[in-house]
Amino acid sequence: MTDVEQPGSMAEFVQIRGPALLRYGLVLTGNPHDAADLAQEALLKLSGSWSRVRKKQDPEGFVRITMARLHISAWRRIKRERLVGRVPEEGIADADIARFDGEPGLWRLVTRLPPRQRAVVVLRYYCDLSDEEIADALGVSRGTVRSQAARALDKLKAAWNREHAGDIDVRG
Repeated sequence: MTDVEQPGSMAEFVQIRGPALLRYGLVLTGNPHDAADLAQEALLKLSGSWSRVRKKQDPEGFVRITMARLHISAWRRIKRERLVGRVPEEGIADADIARFDGEPGLWRLVTRLPPRQRAVVVLRYYCDLSDEEIADALGVSRGTVRSQAARALDKLKAAWNREHAGDIDVRG
């Protein structure tokens, strides 16, 4: 956000950046309900320190890092798959998520990654953070970020190749 766009109150910030934060939560969690909970919890943490965070000129960065840390903390506690009684009938249509999904099915493959690998991929390629920034956001070392990114990319490549093996014309 530039100085011109900088909201004066937290309510203005939430009104302006709320939809983007929900999309970010969706990218992290893969679930719209968890995304809303994650954004709400991060904004609640922001509310107690709004004046201090606002002075640093990057309240959205603060909320995104808080969301990433909350998400990591949640899956560290759970560390297991959540089963649902009923599979959702339809997905969420969001133009920004569709834009992120540069190739059909890529986002679906990203959501299949383990939570830590998914977080690293999202922070690196969706949020364009450096390894050092990702390590700081997730509370891990740069080496862990790099190894998780490498493993994630290997898994994505293998899954992509499995799904598109029939699309390759080997006749030359």
